[in-house]
Amino acid sequence: MDRLDLPGADLRYDAQAYPPAQADALFAALLAEIPWQPHRLRLFGRDVDAPRLSCWIGDAQAVYTYSGTRFEPRPWTPTVAALRDDLRRRLGAHFNSVLANLYRDGRDSMGWHSDDESELGREPLIASLSFGAVRTFRLRSRATREAALSIELEHGSALVMAAGTQRHYQHALPRRARVAAPRINLTFRRIASV
Repeated sequence: MDRLDLPGADLRYDAQAYPPAQADALFAALLAEIPWQPHRLRLFGRDVDAPRLSCWIGDAQAVYTYSGTRFEPRPWTPTVAALRDDLRRRLGAHFNSVLANLYRDGRDSMGWHSDDESELGREPLIASLSFGAVRTFRLRSRATREAALSIELEHGSALVMAAGTQRHYQHALPRRARVAAPRINLTFRRIASV
């Protein structure tokens, strides 16, 4: 994986972690296997639908609380479990959960945030796999809100965020009106309290 230059962070990217034919097959399997559903987030004191479909998957005890909502994990699907095992071989890391997101088209998005919930530990290791439409992933400084980096996440790519990445930076996936195709993103994590 290529290390990306971002002060105070450990950010690595492989645009072709999974070659096109394998990425196509993985996309189709993930789309079919995962029980996609809308979920509610608490923003500014009110509940709203997240602008994407998602599913929290993991070991039975890997409960996760995000934006005022408690997520009980669904069981590992065969394809998601195979990707988890592949990441263990590649990175030497044990992930016990994954947030699966389905961005149906460019209207679906994710606002600025850091994956810094207490369950993830002080310096979370997050492995993010992308399949489907290419989307722009942005990072900005938490201290200054200044833009830090933009990455075009390719079909079959892997992005690893570690060390101080979540402590020093926020990330987002902005809307893209011209994107008509769907994208699946899997962010593998380790719930530290399990």
